[in-house]
Amino acid sequence: MIHAPRSDPALLRLSEAAGLAPRWQDVHGRSRDVDESVLRGMLEALGLACASPEQIAEGLKQLDDERQPNTGMIVTASVNETFVLHYTGSPVYTLTLEDGRQYIGKATRAGQGQVKLAGIEQPGYHQLVIGDLQLTIAVAPKRCRLPLHAASGKTGDAWGVAAQVYSLRPSPEETRGAVDDMADQARSPIWPGWERGGDFGLLASLARNAAQSGASALAISPVHAMFSADPQRYSPYAPSSRLFLNTAYIQPAIVLGDEAVRRALQHMGGTIGDLTGDINVVDWPSILPRRMALLRHVFDDFRQHGPSGLVQAFEAFRQQGGEALQSHACYEALHAHHLAQLGPASGWRDWPVHLHDPRGEGVRNYATQHEAEVSFHAFLQWMADAGLQHAQKSAREAGMSVGLIADLAIGTDARGSHAWSRQGEMLEGVSVGAPPDLFQAEGQNWGLTAFSPRALRQNAYAAFIETVRAVLAHAGGVRIDHILGMSRMWLVPPGASAADGVYLHYPMQDMLRLLVLEAWRHKAMVVGENLGTVPEGFNDQLEQKGILGTSVLWFERSPATRREPDAQAGKELQSGIDDMESAEGDSVDAAAFLPPAQWPAWTMATPTTHDLPTICGWWSGRDLEWRGSGKPDAQEASARQRDKTALWQALQDAGCVSANDRPPEHAPREAVLSYVSKTPSPIVIVSLEDLLGLLEQPNLPGSDSHSGSPHPNWIQCLPAGVDEIFNNAEVASGIAAIKRARRKT
Repeated sequence: MIHAPRSDPALLRLSEAAGLAPRWQDVHGRSRDVDESVLRGMLEALGLACASPEQIAEGLKQLDDERQPNTGMIVTASVNETFVLHYTGSPVYTLTLEDGRQYIGKATRAGQGQVKLAGIEQPGYHQLVIGDLQLTIAVAPKRCRLPLHAASGKTGDAWGVAAQVYSLRPSPEETRGAVDDMADQARSPIWPGWERGGDFGLLASLARNAAQSGASALAISPVHAMFSADPQRYSPYAPSSRLFLNTAYIQPAIVLGDEAVRRALQHMGGTIGDLTGDINVVDWPSILPRRMALLRHVFDDFRQHGPSGLVQAFEAFRQQGGEALQSHACYEALHAHHLAQLGPASGWRDWPVHLHDPRGEGVRNYATQHEAEVSFHAFLQWMADAGLQHAQKSAREAGMSVGLIADLAIGTDARGSHAWSRQGEMLEGVSVGAPPDLFQAEGQNWGLTAFSPRALRQNAYAAFIETVRAVLAHAGGVRIDHILGMSRMWLVPPGASAADGVYLHYPMQDMLRLLVLEAWRHKAMVVGENLGTVPEGFNDQLEQKGILGTSVLWFERSPATRREPDAQAGKELQSGIDDMESAEGDSVDAAAFLPPAQWPAWTMATPTTHDLPTICGWWSGRDLEWRGSGKPDAQEASARQRDKTALWQALQDAGCVSANDRPPEHAPREAVLSYVSKTPSPIVIVSLEDLLGLLEQPNLPGSDSHSGSPHPNWIQCLPAGVDEIFNNAEVASGIAAIKRARRKT
C-alpha cells in the first residue's frame, strides 16, 4: 500500500466525519495509513464531493445537518434505558406505543442542546411527537433469545446440523412428500432430471429427519435470490437480492400438488432431461435451465387451470409483496431479456439508460408489454416462499425448538436486483472485501456492494429492516455472515487492489438494536460470524445483546486470547493460525487446543465452517493438498502433524479418547464431535460433511472454480440422500457422541 503524507487536514476531518478510517491496524498490530486518493474516491462514493476546500466545507456541513433529528427519522434504544435527543424546543411529548397505548410526558433538559427521555418498557416501534418533530423510537429487548434443546426445553445442551441446500439429493428409491394447503401428505415421485441441486422439499425432509434424531436446529446456506437466467452465478454469498429467494430450489408440488407437475412434464415429453457428467456435483448450467423450463410449463398450466383458491392466494402474495416484489420480477424479466445480447456477466448498468430507474416510465412500459413474463417471476417467488415456509413448518412440527437457521450474506452483487431497486441506499462504485490477513496476504475483494451508512440513517434504516425481515420470514434463527460489517466494512475502490482499501464505519448500535428487535418480533435466535479482524469492544457488544458469536475448533487455541480483542484488536486469530501454519520446523510445539470448559459460553460452537476444512479433511491434510496443487508443502505438512498431536492430546485430556491410545491414521471424528459438544456453548452446530466423515469442504476461499482451479466450490453433492443420512452408521455414531457430551455440559 502506498502511504501519502498527511497534507490535507480538512480532507481527514471530512473522512472521519463520514465514517472512514484514515488509519487502521493490520492483523499484525501495525498502524497503516490510507492513501488520500483512496479517501477521495470513497467520499465521492458516499456522495460527498471533496475536490476543493469549499466542497469539503460543504460536506462537513451536510454531515452535521444529517445528525440533527428530523421528522421521519428513527431513534433506537433498549428497554427501560433513558435516551437522548438533540432538541431545544418544548419538552412536552406524546408517546404512542405500537399497541396503541398513549402517554404524555416531559423530557428533561440535558444541556448542550439535548433532552433526555425516560426509558420505554415495551419493545417495538413506537411513535414520539415532541414539538414539531415526529420520530419513530425503536425499542429493543436487552438480549436475544437463546436456543432451547428440542427434548429437554433447557438452554445449554442444544445441538443442530448445518447443510448446504444445493448439496441435498433424494434417496435412490425415495418418494418425496409434497404438501399443499388443502391436501394431505401426498408422496411425490422424483421427477426425471431433478436428482441434483437440492430443493425446499428435500430441505423439509432433511429437517424432519434431523428433528427425529434430536436436533434442535438446521442451519442452512443462504437461499437468497440468484440470477435465474444466468446459472453461472451460483455462489450463495453473492446473490442478486437478499429480499427474495432462490427460485432454483422450488419444488412446485408443495404448492400445486403432483398432478399439476405431471401435466407440465407431459408438455416436456415426460422428463426435464437426463443429466450427464459427474453425479457428485451440481451442474447448474445444465440443471437450472431445465428447471426453469418445467416451471414455465407449470406457470402456463396454473394460468389456465389453477384452482380459484390458489389463484387468489397468488394474487394476495403479489399485493402483499408490493413494489419490492414487482421490481424484483421486472429485474428478472429484464435481465433474461438482455442476457443474450449483453452476455452472462452483465447487469442493470449495461441496459439502456431508460431502464436504469426501476420506478421510471421505461420499466413501467416494459412491465405492461411483458405482463406474462413479469407475472411468471412473481409466481416463482410465491412458490419459493411457500416452499421455505413448508420446510420451517416441517422442522417445528417434527420437534425442533428452533428449526431453520437462515444465513444472511454480507452483501449483494452490484449488478443484481437488490442494487437496482435500492440504488439510493447502496454504495456505488466500490466493493466489499477484507484487508490482508494471515490467510489472504493480498486481502480480498468479494465483488459485492453493501448499504450506505448515510442512506441508512436518512431513510430510517428501512433497507436494513426489510432485509432482516426477509431472512427471518420463515426461520427460527439467523446467522449473520461477517457480522463485523455492522461495525465497519473494508471497501475497495474500482481498479484498486484489495490491499488498497479503507474501513467504513457503520452505525453499529442502531443496527444491532434493530437486529435484536426484529429477532424478538420473529421469536428467533441470532448467530454472528465474528471471525477475522475484530474491532475493539465489538464482541462485548454481541455478548451483552445475546447475539451468539462463532467459536471454531481450529481457532480455539492457547495461549491465543481468542475472546479478548479489546486489547488485541486484529490479533484474535493470529496465534492459532500461526501455530497451524508454522514453518519453523519440528522443534516448534503447536499451541494447545483450549479445553472444552474454557470455550466461551456466549458463542455457537462448531468444529469448522463452510470455508474451512472438515474434520476428516483437516486430519488428512486435504486442504493442504488443494493449496499445494496436489502435494502439500513440506513445512505446512510438518506443522499440521504437530497440530494433530496437539489435538490428540486435547482429546485425551478431555476424556474423549483413551489416554493410552496413539493418534490414529484416520480422523478421530466421533471424539472431535464429543470434544466440541462438551463446551458450554448454548448450541453446537455440526455440518453434514462432518457427520458423514467427508474430506472435502464446501468452499475453499481464493480458489474459485471459475478461475481454473479444480476445487468444486459451492457445487458438491452429498453422497447420501436426505432419507438415508440419519440411517448411516457413521452419522448415528457421531450423533450419539454429540448427545452424550451435550447432556454432560
